Amino acid sequence: MRESLPNRFTVRRIYASQTYEWLLKKHYAHRVPSISYAFGLYDDDKVLQGVCTVGKPASPSLCVGICGPQWSHLVQELNRLCMNDNHDRNLPSYFIGRVLSNLRIPVILVSYADTAHNHAGYIYQATNWLYTGATKERTDIATTEGAHSRHYDKAESYPERQNRSSKHRYVYFIRCKKNIKAELRYPILPYPKGDNTKYDASYQPDVQGVLI
Repeated sequence: MRESLPNRFTVRRIYASQTYEWLLKKHYAHRVPSISYAFGLYDDDKVLQGVCTVGKPASPSLCVGICGPQWSHLVQELNRLCMNDNHDRNLPSYFIGRVLSNLRIPVILVSYADTAHNHAGYIYQATNWLYTGATKERTDIATTEGAHSRHYDKAESYPERQNRSSKHRYVYFIRCKKNIKAELRYPILPYPKGDNTKYDASYQPDVQGVLI
């Protein structure tokens, strides 16, 4: 009989720098976001099998828009999840669940599933996040490669623009009182469905991490 996931895998806090190779070379975004907390998924051989990062969203208006300005300081974004291929079907939701339980302070957590990559957010549905609808498609200023579109020199001219796809938005409250949850400004909607498309995550990072 196969061992259960808790017996075969461990989730630990890791240094943000230990995620960089995974995020730059393995994750489809190929960019390192803001990182407040980083977590590693280790198998029973102590080999790093995945990373997950949580950080402050780049948009102040998003932080205000979730539950209002009085709670904007609690908003964090689960902004990256990157794992090795050929894993157990339930391993991503196990990983996310352990990350949520390891955040031991009040947090209003938001995360997105990109429709451009045919992601519906099933991992968030499996871990009981609230679905609050999809963002609108938009265009952004095209800046230098790797720069976030909100961070640009207003004195410069940027004739080219780039499309930003619609994203499914999920919210999860961690150790928040009921009065904070009651301030959620988005409607809670039924989960979206659709066929997920996997991106190529075959790159094998050299960094295996150190448990801390």
